[in-house]
Amino acid sequence: MKELTIRPFLIVLFIYILLAGCTSNTSEKKEQNAADNKKNYYPEKLEIKHAKGFRINYFNHYKTVEISNPFEKTAHTARYLLLQRGTPRPAGFENHQIIEIPLRSLAATSSMHVGLLDFLEAYDVLKGLSGTQYVYSPKVIGLIKQGNIQEIGKDQGLNEEKLVTMHPDLIMAMGSPGAGISKYQTLADAGIPVLINSEWVETTPLARAEWVKLLAALLNKEELANRKFSLIESEYQKLASLAKQTKNKPSVISGLNTKDTWFLPGGNSYMSRFLIDAGADYHWANVKGTGSLALGFETVYPIALKADYWMNVGFNGNDSKNDILAQDSRYGDFKAYQSGQMYSYNNRVNDTGANDFFESGNVNPQTVLADLIKIFHPELLPQHQLVYYKKLK
Repeated sequence: MKELTIRPFLIVLFIYILLAGCTSNTSEKKEQNAADNKKNYYPEKLEIKHAKGFRINYFNHYKTVEISNPFEKTAHTARYLLLQRGTPRPAGFENHQIIEIPLRSLAATSSMHVGLLDFLEAYDVLKGLSGTQYVYSPKVIGLIKQGNIQEIGKDQGLNEEKLVTMHPDLIMAMGSPGAGISKYQTLADAGIPVLINSEWVETTPLARAEWVKLLAALLNKEELANRKFSLIESEYQKLASLAKQTKNKPSVISGLNTKDTWFLPGGNSYMSRFLIDAGADYHWANVKGTGSLALGFETVYPIALKADYWMNVGFNGNDSKNDILAQDSRYGDFKAYQSGQMYSYNNRVNDTGANDFFESGNVNPQTVLADLIKIFHPELLPQHQLVYYKKLK
């Protein structure tokens, strides 16, 4: 009888201990959440000075990112919640796509993103890449050969099955017309965040380069990005000021005639800004437009006849003056052709045709500008050797 009395007591005691433990765990979790909410994980913050396409806001244990999509018919902004790994999700961000940071693995859809990773010394997070044959970086080529970076697709087509199996922390896609977030719905449904990186739509070299800060926010590498970008910004502005003082502004033509259409940089474009900052006289500098101007050969011909320099002509590393002339005999009439002042950004092209101008050149606008100043005003930078540009022979 005594034993029967004790047994229910033990059962009650066990239930009490169990409930007390649950209450204790819940209390500890609440305390930990409160501590995460108060702890400042990001003492150094990024300030966006030049880029117009994205914004970053900081909170104690998370960041928010807004990216404008220039290709949607209506004004559309993609919103992301960058959540410190292991911390609780804050309330009130239901319309934000969650990305846990710092990233441990990344799949990229463009070799342009390789330059961003190089800048931030973060090749180790790159696990997948689209179009691996177009990579210039010897480091990344080595990692591809070792099997550390997988091919995830070619020519705009992604291997979704492979990506779902890999399940990277993030897929960084290249923004382009028709490549909105809806294109990646299958991957999003699989729980893989997709971020559209549209640095190439920026209209100034520094603005384009500043997109490296977006990746820095994803990697918690704010200090490194701030320090390195500040040096680039300072050097670029110093070089632009140097070229601005020159009285002689040589006239410049850019690009080639293709199927009866000559595509030239619009007056508000990235390349136009490069030419102006390098102290050149670009005929279409005042024509509004952030993309390319599509003009007929007859419109360009009178300007091209007299231009002192012919830039961005020829894209392969082995292109020569004769190769260009073979495309259209009228090119032989150009002053720049006759004087040999023809240059293109193909000085760093590897055996597979990958061009470093579109990789490291994106995050080193100060070096690109130095090349252009060296071409137009060699007396200003007597010690500089061309890096991305070279003269056609």
